[in-house]
Amino acid sequence: MPSKSIDHAFTARHALGAASDPTYAGALSFMRRRFTKNVKGADAVIWGIPFDAAVSNRPGARFGPQAIRRASAIFDNDPQYPFSLDLFEALSVVDYGDCLLDYGRPDRAPAMIEREASKILASGAFLVSLGGDHFVTWPLLRAHAEKHGSPLALVQFDAHQDTWPDDGKRVDHGSFVGRAVREDIIDPARSIQVGIRTHAPEDCGIRILHGFDLEEMRAEEIAEIILGHVGETPAYVTFDIDCLDPAFAPGTGTPVAGGPSSAKMLSVLRRLGGLNIVGADVVEVAPPYDHADITAIAGAAVAMHYLGLLAERKRR
Repeated sequence: MPSKSIDHAFTARHALGAASDPTYAGALSFMRRRFTKNVKGADAVIWGIPFDAAVSNRPGARFGPQAIRRASAIFDNDPQYPFSLDLFEALSVVDYGDCLLDYGRPDRAPAMIEREASKILASGAFLVSLGGDHFVTWPLLRAHAEKHGSPLALVQFDAHQDTWPDDGKRVDHGSFVGRAVREDIIDPARSIQVGIRTHAPEDCGIRILHGFDLEEMRAEEIAEIILGHVGETPAYVTFDIDCLDPAFAPGTGTPVAGGPSSAKMLSVLRRLGGLNIVGADVVEVAPPYDHADITAIAGAAVAMHYLGLLAERKRR
């Protein structure tokens, strides 16, 4: 096999081009992208944030980045469905590895995440972050708002509103959205939450598409509502994997029954190419509660869709 190679994450000479590793072997970067801290010239950077000290129920999302990378090996570098193109023919993507965090000082995590994210964003690359629990979106939002201007629109796929009150200092995955509204990081009038199946004390003026509503809607209708509501506002997309019904994402810290399928939500993502997306993440993948990598595969597919939309945008 003279044209084949192995361990593309380390042996690749540049960031373009597909890998040829078998799906069952080789170094497990995200979609076999080259591991490097040098992001110069990269269109997109994949970054893991192994943090779960903010969870209110089951911990384990610190293992999410590893699991999502492992699951991404199933993408065998053929043209990716449903985009019908080799994502890496013209899109330069690198895997930056993980954020270094002190597990004994969770209070320092927000500043460390924001500082490193800002460093990556300064290169001009699009940042796709792999959580970690949903608190990591808070420092990511701050970094993106500093880069792209605030307030941003937030497009949140989630079973929870995450608008519970806090004192502005808590490390809590259930309150970061309310904090972002109060600190003018996101614009509630242009933000939307999709898949909500719980009640919080306040909605902060954010539009909500509830879980049971999604059941009666087609993916096209959901996407049209999102596109119309956000408009041209620079948008940050965050996908909490518990947006999906536990049948499609059992490996998460706070599962809620009655949610949509992975097929429907991926179809919605596929239709969001008209958004001005400036950053994105997928969070709350907790492998200790997963079965046969179901949740990790869904998380990897979400991240791949982000890259697909970015590749199409660059091609246009």
